[in-house]
Amino acid sequence: MSINLSETREFQLEPASGTLIADAVSCWFGERKVLDRVSLEMRPLTVTALIGPSGCGKSTFLRSLNRMHELVPSARFAGRVLLDGEDIYDTSVRATTTRRRVGMVFQKPNPFPSMSIRDNILSGRKLSGMTTPNPDEVVEVALTRAGLWKEVRDRLESAGGALSGGQQQRLCIARSLAVDPEVLLMDEPCSALDPTSTMKIEETIQEISDRVTVVIVTHNMQQAQRVSQQCAFFLAAENQPGYIVEVGETRKMFNNPDDPRTEDYVNGRFG
Repeated sequence: MSINLSETREFQLEPASGTLIADAVSCWFGERKVLDRVSLEMRPLTVTALIGPSGCGKSTFLRSLNRMHELVPSARFAGRVLLDGEDIYDTSVRATTTRRRVGMVFQKPNPFPSMSIRDNILSGRKLSGMTTPNPDEVVEVALTRAGLWKEVRDRLESAGGALSGGQQQRLCIARSLAVDPEVLLMDEPCSALDPTSTMKIEETIQEISDRVTVVIVTHNMQQAQRVSQQCAFFLAAENQPGYIVEVGETRKMFNNPDDPRTEDYVNGRFG
């Protein structure tokens, strides 16, 4: 029986505000500084696209937003990241709690290949220590929100690794959504996918953004225009750390930016 999303018990709570604010964020790998005092407000239930040339710190910034940056042994961090007003780097805040509230989808799909589709969805909840009284409901809701339910509902016990690349990426999105995060970070989620799969991922982003704050790194300017409401343009001079040149509404950034460097980049004159 199909589940009406508006009537589900586990997911019927009002959306969390999901306001994410980076305040003077700087990041290093060893002695190399890769980000310099980046400040950005990522508005709740809004898709923010991070754009800019390769090597300007976009992915590092993204990983700093749920404390994945600190997993690199040589990494250092300065500044604050506020999630609904709470500094996620405060010593009283557990990194595992932050990573449940701020999910991550990587450039390359990373489902557990030998684990079933169903178990892939539930794995994040198990690892987070969350109770799941209605696992079938959680699986259907998460897959539906990720736009994958109709394609896999008759083979939930099949291995996640047997899915196509685009389906695997949507499975990873569903796995992240199953823990009911407030924010979902996406690091070039379509870079390895064909145009049809890319379109489905973009549809999924638009579908979930009424419940989850989304921050996406993309080098595809058309994609940034299609999926986001806000853009932040990153840049880095040679051997210098990355910084934000300009932030604004996506339409303005592409049609009437304040900085000529932004206009040059979005029109393909460099990068």
